[in-house]
Amino acid sequence: MNYSPPWPEQELSPDSLFGALMRTAVDGIMVIDETGLIQAYNAACVRLFQYNENEVLGHNVRMLMPEPYRKQHDSYISNYKRTGQARILGIGREVSGQRRDGSVFPMYLSVGEGLLYGKRVFVGIVHDLSALYGEREAYEARLLSLREELVHVARVSELGQVSAGIAHELNQPLAAMLNYANAAKRFAAAGKPEDMEKVHGVLTKVAEQAERAGQIVRRMRDFLEKRAATRGFEDVVVIAEDAMALGLIGARAANVTAHFKAEPALPPVMVDRVQIQQVLVNLLRNAVEAMSQSEKRELTLAVTRLANGRVEVTVKDSGHGIADDIARQLFKPFVTTKEHGMGIGLAISKSIIEAHGGELTAEPNPGGGTIFRFSVPTVE
Repeated sequence: MNYSPPWPEQELSPDSLFGALMRTAVDGIMVIDETGLIQAYNAACVRLFQYNENEVLGHNVRMLMPEPYRKQHDSYISNYKRTGQARILGIGREVSGQRRDGSVFPMYLSVGEGLLYGKRVFVGIVHDLSALYGEREAYEARLLSLREELVHVARVSELGQVSAGIAHELNQPLAAMLNYANAAKRFAAAGKPEDMEKVHGVLTKVAEQAERAGQIVRRMRDFLEKRAATRGFEDVVVIAEDAMALGLIGARAANVTAHFKAEPALPPVMVDRVQIQQVLVNLLRNAVEAMSQSEKRELTLAVTRLANGRVEVTVKDSGHGIADDIARQLFKPFVTTKEHGMGIGLAISKSIIEAHGGELTAEPNPGGGTIFRFSVPTVE
């Protein structure tokens, strides 16, 4: 295509100021007329967009844009000509450009307006952000890795605080297995035919206690496993039951009465199972500790269905509640009322729920104590 610019040819000569600017500028510079046709296109633009100058001059600048910018461009110009209201002029912004091969890249675009030989033109300056975005993605990946590491450390810390209770929980089925096994040995040693049926019954008890111990180990293993966050369709009732099995270790010895209420036929939820379990374990442990000095020690975990396509989970205790000065900064990192607490449990729990599109809140329990609540999305 033979194209003639709307200004004297010497304006683009190597000796002219404009020509030198276009030739040596590091950033892409292009000039378009008020209909959107490209009038000038420098060497940096050639490197960015992979089109030679003669392939773009006289063509609409939208050829360098992916959707949705391509559709919007002509309406921007026509609206400006009609109303005089500038939506993009004089404002730098991050957009996307499209290369000749169809690949899309991030760029920073600033557009100005001027008159050249009595004609209105628009000058666009383009800065390639590909390298910056690469660094940003690497930085965000590192932040995600550190966050997952912190979440894992918090899980380990939660169980570390109840290690004595875990040992007790495991010791119960192991001790029962030993007693049943000794009884089976005695029956077998007696050699009486009628005792063989008793041996079978005792061995069944051994298997039941082994299953109980295995469940405790499985729950701990799943909870402590170092893993990347993964969401899937989950049964919120199973998540809650597993969380109670871990979070209420030692609660009975502390004279805590725990209740679990769940609406029937709850739909599956789209969550990271271990992360939601971690939130519940943290809330349950906090509730048990909050009632350590209370005469009434009653805890309720409830799961109800909301009308907005979500399921709400509440943890209610009958402790002394939260002081106003603590309540105002309850979810901030390193805020704790525990003598040996790190102060990250609630902060991490809040970030987990927010990552699931919900909100973790705390409010006074009318009967004394505190109610924590959050919601997660369902899958119908």
